[in-house]
Amino acid sequence: MKSRTFMKRRAFLRAGLAGAAAGGAVLAAPAVHAAEKFRWKMTTSFPPGLPFYQSGPGSAEWIVKSIDEATDGRLKIKLFAAGELVKWNGGFDAVTGGTVEANSAVAYYWSGKAPALQYFGTVPFGMTFQGQNAWYYHGGGLELWNEIYNDFGVIGMPCGNSGVQMTGWFKKPVKGLSDFKGLKMRIPGLGGKIYKAIGVNVKSLGGGDIFPALERGVIDAAEWVG
Repeated sequence: MKSRTFMKRRAFLRAGLAGAAAGGAVLAAPAVHAAEKFRWKMTTSFPPGLPFYQSGPGSAEWIVKSIDEATDGRLKIKLFAAGELVKWNGGFDAVTGGTVEANSAVAYYWSGKAPALQYFGTVPFGMTFQGQNAWYYHGGGLELWNEIYNDFGVIGMPCGNSGVQMTGWFKKPVKGLSDFKGLKMRIPGLGGKIYKAIGVNVKSLGGGDIFPALERGVIDAAEWVG
């Protein structure tokens, strides 16, 4: 699954940010006056302290720190984990509505707004993360992704990669297709659509809600990339 940061297009251009590498490093364009400073807010879809996604190398915290260093403090971003400012699935609307300037999440969380966004996260039986990176940077993937986002006035960029999507983790053994009938499972994206087609009751939950839901019996199984 490719983690994503996306931000308001006008804010992006005004701040003079030229682009980002897979690790989230951002370059400042020389056209911006050196004395001009910016203060942004950035939300994520992940709970506080979640390794890789929210904290640690390659995480949203790491991206914010890298941007601060790359711009010599001219662009400072205040980070909000899921639920601290908006719900885990509210980041897209927060950016397009102007509440915040950026959000870190997974593109298929917003597939209800544009179905093609499912292909800019992990896809069942799809590419490895090496193949996905090759597609992004050498096969036109980034251009296609931002062609979709252009309709919403935002810009997207890769910022980390947790690998492919697994089958899931189940409270009881699964021995055949019949065991999926009526199973309550947290799994988003195209994987969720496939499970729904074989009778699974697919649930939409944020990362911080998965373990409590398993403990309370709200769900019988869950998938979490990485």
